[in-house]
Amino acid sequence: MIDLNIDMRQYDCPFIDTTDDVDIAFSAVQWQLDTDAEKLETRLIARGNSPGTLDTGLQTLREHRNMSDYYLLSRRGNVAQIGTVIEQTNAMKTIQRHGGYITGPFQIENGREHWHVGFDDDDAEDRTLADLERHNDYDVENRDQFGASTLFDLLENADSARRLLDGCRSLTETERKTFETASRFGYYETPRGATLDELADHFDISKTAVSMNLRRSERKLLGAALSALSDVDDEETPL
Repeated sequence: MIDLNIDMRQYDCPFIDTTDDVDIAFSAVQWQLDTDAEKLETRLIARGNSPGTLDTGLQTLREHRNMSDYYLLSRRGNVAQIGTVIEQTNAMKTIQRHGGYITGPFQIENGREHWHVGFDDDDAEDRTLADLERHNDYDVENRDQFGASTLFDLLENADSARRLLDGCRSLTETERKTFETASRFGYYETPRGATLDELADHFDISKTAVSMNLRRSERKLLGAALSALSDVDDEETPL
């Protein structure tokens, strides 16, 4: 199986057009493509820069010419869960026509959409990408090719992967930046490429504050890793 991470700009997509005009982002939760009716039914999370921006974005989305149905499922502040039915876009038709399929959730922000698209072989991939160029703008950001055993292992351990992802998402912006910078500067190498004093100078805060930010991020990530590790379905190693 071939899996592509594609940064896409479609010119007939209601979600992309809406994020072009309004500071709003969409993340797909569930989706179902009806190829006979040429429609895509989707459940999404919409996040606006503010409650007022969310109102404007949802109104813009409802009024789009390719929007067949729209309904609000829930809302809290500047975040809403919505259901939509849209006309099948050119990119959807192209991928489906050449035997491709959506393999993961998609996100839309700032007029661009991130897709995960799968193919069974190189020929289907090549035909699809060549055809997509005619009516869409895209960049392939990542390409992975999995064998059956690798794919089975990924599916079997999806819960462990989710725990790791949840751990990463639990970091505050300050914790994430501190941890990433410390790693990039070689703080975790042997010998250390950077000291706490140097990190404190970089962030213009005290050595104690840097240490606390690192400890919090390490505790969260280590906890997520240990939780995931306990669920990994490894084969027993013979003694």
